[in-house]
Amino acid sequence: MTNNQDKQFQCLVDKEMYAMTDGTFIHELDPAIRKEIKRDYPDLHKDNFICSEHLVRYRLKRMNRMIRDDLHKNELIHEKMANVSKNDNYQIIDVDKKLEETLTFGQKIADGVARFGGSWTFVLTFVGFIVGWILINGMHLFGVHFDNFPFILLNLFLSIVAAIQAPLIMMSQNRSGSYDRMESRNDYHVNLRSEEEIRLLHSKMDHLIQQDQPDVMQVQKMQMEMLASINEQLAIVMKQQKKDEE
Repeated sequence: MTNNQDKQFQCLVDKEMYAMTDGTFIHELDPAIRKEIKRDYPDLHKDNFICSEHLVRYRLKRMNRMIRDDLHKNELIHEKMANVSKNDNYQIIDVDKKLEETLTFGQKIADGVARFGGSWTFVLTFVGFIVGWILINGMHLFGVHFDNFPFILLNLFLSIVAAIQAPLIMMSQNRSGSYDRMESRNDYHVNLRSEEEIRLLHSKMDHLIQQDQPDVMQVQKMQMEMLASINEQLAIVMKQQKKDEE
């Protein structure tokens, strides 16, 4: 009875006859390798035989294709991230610098009045001025009494100050409102850009976890299969040599 290892099988690729130990059947291969072989041989059958030499070539071809696909996907992700950085929709501006460049002389005066009017220096100075006005005109200090009680001139002066100060403060508040709106838009652009970059980073991490890692493991598996095939063939050769020496 003939040993199965002594049988000869025709290789799918070069049509030469090989022993069973010099190759493998198609149904014993991984689906990815079978798919790679089927690209060249559409009529591939599961009972076809392929020799180790050509099987190694297809395994290397499969590894090269996996590496190219991974590099291509990584390049697409990097390109998307570069486009996000260049996108004008996410343009970030320096709000303080932008407002300083558009600040007019009148707006500078309004800001100065608002800053001074909202300080303790103004409050204390104004209180001191009113007290001095009342003392001078009420007690006739230094022989001066240009605004006797009930200090009508002082009331007129205070009304004029309030009438002038109110619109200036409102102008400054409008400037503050413009600053807040610009700051809000800037924050929106920053958040939008950060969200887009985080989404792309998630895509890259998903690609690394779901694609690159399995691909690396698949490559390692093919390498182990090739090493196992080489070791098996070496063992057969050594066994044959030992048999010849006996």
